[in-house]
Amino acid sequence: MLEGINPLLTGELLLHLDRMGHSDSVVIADAHFPAWALGARVVDLPGTSTPEVVAAIRSVLPLDDAPGIDLMTSADGTVLDVQHELMAAAGTTVDSTRFVERFAYYEVARSAYLLVRTGETRKYGNALLRKGVVGHASA
Repeated sequence: MLEGINPLLTGELLLHLDRMGHSDSVVIADAHFPAWALGARVVDLPGTSTPEVVAAIRSVLPLDDAPGIDLMTSADGTVLDVQHELMAAAGTTVDSTRFVERFAYYEVARSAYLLVRTGETRKYGNALLRKGVVGHASA
């Protein structure tokens, strides 16, 4: 256990997040998402929700320039409660979030560096985050 690190960030997950480069992406997927079919690197976090995992990851990972986050467009095109929670957890808004059609989203997710499968059961509870530049703040 590490002090100051969100307990959802397991050693395995931190290792993969650290290995990601600028603009590499991580998908935080709901329990319905075909993570193992699409990803070479998958970390399972059962019993968690996607918003809480997004918040944990954002505590150590800056977002790339807009769009730093992609969400899957719902079947009827409305922004769902879980998606509002994902944007809040990521620190983004509807205007700075890209919404991607379901099958196109799978293709974008296929190229992600890492997929994290959660226990989220709400539909369209998926978020793709792009890693920004990690560095020292300028004076």
